[in-house]
Amino acid sequence: MKQESETKKKLLETALELIWQSSYGSVSVDDICTKAGVNKGSFYYAFKSKSDLAVAAYERYWETKRPWLDHTFSPQVPPLERLHNYCQGILTDQTSKYNSFGKVLGCPLCALGSELSTQDENIRKKVEQMSIRKAKYIEALIRDLAAEGAIDSKNHLELANEVQSYINGVLVQAKIENSLQALERLEQGILRLLNVKLATI
Repeated sequence: MKQESETKKKLLETALELIWQSSYGSVSVDDICTKAGVNKGSFYYAFKSKSDLAVAAYERYWETKRPWLDHTFSPQVPPLERLHNYCQGILTDQTSKYNSFGKVLGCPLCALGSELSTQDENIRKKVEQMSIRKAKYIEALIRDLAAEGAIDSKNHLELANEVQSYINGVLVQAKIENSLQALERLEQGILRLLNVKLATI
């Protein structure tokens, strides 16, 4: 049982790393197995397909990020501070990836979703589910900003989705440009989008 668990862990970590660095279509089961040091028979014992592995790998990615999101978006932290910490966290993460791989990797969810949403329904559903989860954090932040009178918002979820779309777009642009500069301006862009009243900044 321990060996199976370790095998799955290696496959999940390797799949996320390789897909994020390049693309789902360019990474084969053989590539994943070779990098993970797992034989192909063990792969198919653990997962029915590459698609199932990808879904599980991205769910695992979410579970590793969730404690940080819970901490960053804690209601005990002032909402504008939450936003600042979130944007800094994105920049720090992307900078770390850039230093490791020599390129801006962007958002793993955006990359997978935009590549496969018209081809693989299971992957599309998983990416959509994770996007909804992320939007809930932003929605709570927006609700608290509205309660403070820092912004005018009647539909918090709609505005949260707009902010999330903006963040995704900036991450894609940073990846296209292979530059972190767009991410350095992320927070100011969100503040403009939210139309935060200057007195609260």
